[in-house]
Amino acid sequence: LSTAHRPTFVCISHRLIMAFLARSLSLTHRVALSARVAVPAQAAYSTASERAPARVTVTGAAGAIGYSLLFRIASGQMLGPDQPVILQCLELPGAVKALQGVAMELNDCSFPLLRGIVATSDVNEAWAGSQYGLLVGAKPRTKGMERADLLEANAAIFREQGTAINKNADLDSFRCVVVGNPANTNAYILNAYAPDLDPSRVTAMTRLDHNRGLAQLAEKTGCQVKDIQRFAIWGNHSATQYPDVSHTQIKGQWAKDVIKDEKWIRETFIPNVQQRGAAIIEARGASSAASAASSAIDHMRDWVHGTNGEWTSMGVFSDGSYGATPGTYFSYPVICQGGHYNIVQNVPIDPFSAEKIEASNKELTAEAATINKAFPEVAKLNPHIK
Repeated sequence: LSTAHRPTFVCISHRLIMAFLARSLSLTHRVALSARVAVPAQAAYSTASERAPARVTVTGAAGAIGYSLLFRIASGQMLGPDQPVILQCLELPGAVKALQGVAMELNDCSFPLLRGIVATSDVNEAWAGSQYGLLVGAKPRTKGMERADLLEANAAIFREQGTAINKNADLDSFRCVVVGNPANTNAYILNAYAPDLDPSRVTAMTRLDHNRGLAQLAEKTGCQVKDIQRFAIWGNHSATQYPDVSHTQIKGQWAKDVIKDEKWIRETFIPNVQQRGAAIIEARGASSAASAASSAIDHMRDWVHGTNGEWTSMGVFSDGSYGATPGTYFSYPVICQGGHYNIVQNVPIDPFSAEKIEASNKELTAEAATINKAFPEVAKLNPHIK
């Protein structure tokens, strides 16, 4: 270069070096190896054209489902390719070190949308300003444990979560999905301890059951999953759930006309969907993780961005539609639009379907009654459930 151009070259080189160092420092300080990871103010990451980061809380974040969730959220698969996120990860104190390792991996991916990570065992910190919640952490059922004991153990967990959400989350924009089982009744508990939160902002995940049903129908009929419309899961996320093909269409034809095998539907398809979780445990020696995480992503993505008029299945606050006990969290066919969901109404219910739906409703009502007996403060909100 000539002498005349050297000053320009030095100036440009200096600017490039400073920009590189600034970015490196930003990445380095996204996460620190401590139980509490500080997150810089949102404004520090924003530009005139960039959306403010959304705060997403994941509980049980170092577990198998949480681990599968975090990277997909950070990549934009849940909220979209133009929505930056701050991940607020909650774990038990004994799992915080593992969570710090997960945070290190998230940083190492250099996701363009990831604006910060909070790795903590402090429930209030985890929910501070949160706009989206995926509640994965729950107590699993152990050998010899009665279902009533399981319900009460999880009630203590979701009482704490609901209280923290009510106190700390951004309630005006907040949405959450309960993934940890028993998901529907855990949602019922959480709602009771978040009295300032609209009950419709709490949901339970039955999308995994929905996706399982779609996959089995596609395999049976040789079609693609996208060819199937108006499939639904009714009731509880349990062995009493009702996978309903009564109104399902495959490439515009009624599913029952395509399958032409009512015995397969009743004796193979329905039990297989109901028992799929147990079958996976038997096969791999562990419960569903990646598929559960994927379904949670699907659930929240469709809730936020809509289903384009198509049905999906969500465990939502029951208003008594189709005879479900009001106040419980019951899975219905829903359509999502504009950040809201609506229960599909006026669906004809044949006698077989009515029997299946009522069986699941009875189970959910009994679970809620168990909680009401153990927690009088919950019973006050739903005195009709006994």
